[in-house]
Amino acid sequence: MPEEILIRALTGFSTRNAWKVIALWAVLGIALSLLSPILLARVTQSQSGDFLPGSYDSAAALRIAEEKFGVKPDASTVTVLVARSDGKALTPADQHRVEAGAAKLAQRRVIMPRTEDDPPFLVPDHSQTPRVAPAMVAPDRSFELLSVELIGNSADEGVQKVYRAFRDAARTLFAEEGMRTGFTGGMADTVDTADSHKAAALIGNILVMGLIVLLNVLVFRSVLAALLPLIAVALIGGAASGAVAGVATLTGLKLDASTPGLISVVLLGIGVDYLLFLLFRFREQLRARPEQPARAVAADVAGRVGNAITSAALTIVAAFATLGVATFGQFRSLGPAIAIAVLVMLVGSLTLMPALLAAAGRKMFWPSRALRREPRPGLAARFGALVARRPLTLLAASVALLGALAAGMAGIRMDYGHDGGGARTPAAATAAEISRALPAGVSDPTSVFVAATDGSTLSVERLDGLSHALAQVEGVGQVGRSALNEDHLAARIDLYLTADPQSQQARDLASGPVRATVAAHTPAGTTAHVGGTAAIFADISTAVDHDLKIVFPVAAALIALILLLLLRSLLAPVALMLCVGLGFAATLGAATLLFQHGLHRPGVSFVLPLVLFLFVVALGTDYNILISDRIREEMQRPGPARAAVARAVRHTAPAIATAGVVLAGSFASLATTPGSEQVAFAMALGIMLSAFVLSMVLVPAVAALLGRSLWWPVRPGRSADHHHAQHGAAAPAPEPTPERISIY
Repeated sequence: MPEEILIRALTGFSTRNAWKVIALWAVLGIALSLLSPILLARVTQSQSGDFLPGSYDSAAALRIAEEKFGVKPDASTVTVLVARSDGKALTPADQHRVEAGAAKLAQRRVIMPRTEDDPPFLVPDHSQTPRVAPAMVAPDRSFELLSVELIGNSADEGVQKVYRAFRDAARTLFAEEGMRTGFTGGMADTVDTADSHKAAALIGNILVMGLIVLLNVLVFRSVLAALLPLIAVALIGGAASGAVAGVATLTGLKLDASTPGLISVVLLGIGVDYLLFLLFRFREQLRARPEQPARAVAADVAGRVGNAITSAALTIVAAFATLGVATFGQFRSLGPAIAIAVLVMLVGSLTLMPALLAAAGRKMFWPSRALRREPRPGLAARFGALVARRPLTLLAASVALLGALAAGMAGIRMDYGHDGGGARTPAAATAAEISRALPAGVSDPTSVFVAATDGSTLSVERLDGLSHALAQVEGVGQVGRSALNEDHLAARIDLYLTADPQSQQARDLASGPVRATVAAHTPAGTTAHVGGTAAIFADISTAVDHDLKIVFPVAAALIALILLLLLRSLLAPVALMLCVGLGFAATLGAATLLFQHGLHRPGVSFVLPLVLFLFVVALGTDYNILISDRIREEMQRPGPARAAVARAVRHTAPAIATAGVVLAGSFASLATTPGSEQVAFAMALGIMLSAFVLSMVLVPAVAALLGRSLWWPVRPGRSADHHHAQHGAAAPAPEPTPERISIY
């Protein structure tokens, strides 16, 4: 086939020119690794509202804020609490000192701290003079709030450095006046959470790297085989991140702040998986062909395994391509980002990894002596025999386990707030202190933006009716004075809700009674839209519900089509899709049981079902394709179908188990990323279920029960079985020769 010829040509070139290919990847990987963090910071945005289509009400409110009030799209508001250190109420003199301090801060330029390793031409200078203004005084005069506006993406490390510098300067200034300070808001919460997770992230990364090295040492008994996967994946991953950032820069694609971290974890997991596939087959072929040069063996192995790796990678790419039909921009941008990264990893798997095998040769497995002898049948062989002997029992047990977990989806709710796991950061403590004296929404108000449509100017009196009606809405704690823009063609009315702006109660309030009141009392000749965090997440909820109804069936149909083309069967794709569908339901149910019912969270993260569906279904399908392909290969030989299943499990189980643990460990490391705990747990569990339950138990059990009928309308080995049946003899079931052993 043309694609097989192309793959063999690519892998053959890489093994013949091993050191040149390694040198090229080293240069690309190191260079792009240095550039990618800077480029990614420029193409990421942290404002969720910017991902909404313009047809949504909160998106229209954002446009008015930007066009009429000069609100910067990347502006972040920080609320500063200033109180007396002795806990007493603020006196008029204290309030004067607070406001004088605010004026000083508003005149000071905050210089972005730099290190000697930051090249000025690569690291943008985010130094700025923040806008600082008094906001309000608590009714009991226990504190005064200041509003601070900083410009820049809150996910950008340089902007975070500016915030830290401002925070330290404000603390020092007010401390000299006998005042204490607290900081809250999106930027403050992001920085506090990142600081509190810094040590955990480092430990998590070390544990994942240690897990990969330990597994490879246990499996291959080799130093090089343990370390080379990490080095290779690091180089390819650096190039992939740079490619994603470069394409996003050229096309204007905006990424969510969590996307770069997700890409890194995905590349680490699948990259190590692909190299494991190569290493297992390389070791088998070196054992079978001791007289053949290692470079020739590497070329042959890379050519054979390249087909499986290409199929696996393209399955992931195709699954994420379905996000192109999503309306929510955060989903729509995730698709091409993951697809580009996986394609780069595919190219690296077909070039750098074969080159490393050719360059290392038999030294790849030093000091192990495993190349000198064939291994004896072990646990995998015994397990394969068990599956073949008792398929119905294992099938029933697997379905019962997955069904019990899937039942956890009963009553599932989506959580559109920040999944911070209830962490008590300084920003959260400040917000709690504010909410004890003022409405919870004071630091993050819901805003109604009014724009004239008849060319007339607006006045505060003209908006009094709307303001009065909003003040009567239950759940609105306070209504701010109408603020007009310079030409009086637009106005903003801030609503301070009594509910936490991140809560479901606030979202229901903004999307329900508040919008209904605005629609009923908008002055003639004007249009009004509701914005703010609560309104934005209410609209995101609607967009996500719409996208899930479209993306799920499209992705399922596309994956089924890929299975149909790869397996050349009508029944096998149906069986595999049912298996991965049950695995997806079990994983989502387990996450719901743990986080919503067990830990009493508001619900599961709104991105979880879609990300889980794409990753678990796509990656789980990869493992299922690999075991199914080996089962079909074994069934093409004469003999009972169940014996073929036993041999397939024996030869594939070690590689699938190792790859599954590595990939699950990679996803588990996401738990150290703020707000990603649910995704980390669910994806790690989903991969483990896919590897150990679906691929090693459920699919082989189904194959053992259905036999060669699984491949209908083509039944491999049918003629051989018929021939032996006519002569009254059992078909032989010899072990496969080394040349016919699969990639494992």
